[in-house]
Amino acid sequence: MSNHVHLIASAKGGFELAALIRDLKKFTSRMIIESIGSNGQESRKEWMIWMFKRAGAANSNNKVYQFWQQDNHPIELSTNEMMDQRLNYLHENPVRAGIVNFASHYKYSSAVDYYEERLGLLNVELL
Repeated sequence: MSNHVHLIASAKGGFELAALIRDLKKFTSRMIIESIGSNGQESRKEWMIWMFKRAGAANSNNKVYQFWQQDNHPIELSTNEMMDQRLNYLHENPVRAGIVNFASHYKYSSAVDYYEERLGLLNVELL
């Protein structure tokens, strides 16, 4: 999606899911901001960097920029039925938003890994 991310995640033994999410946000925000800053084709570069700096200055948890919101909305998936329902929700989200006609056509979705005989952009551990 253009303004948020859905994922189903778990932490292996010895790791905390909250720490993994924190590190994911830290790494991706740094890489995205660097990519925007170095992209000579991006006409909104100065405005976006200014927005991230402004948001960062408004939040004492940040050093300079804020890309992600500080919170998330975790839902424990304790049954296979709940897992299937959430996975379907994630896959159908770009369809409901009118971005694509079929879930497996959304470039950043794992739907292709589940519905077709090919792999998507990221490695997926199938449920």
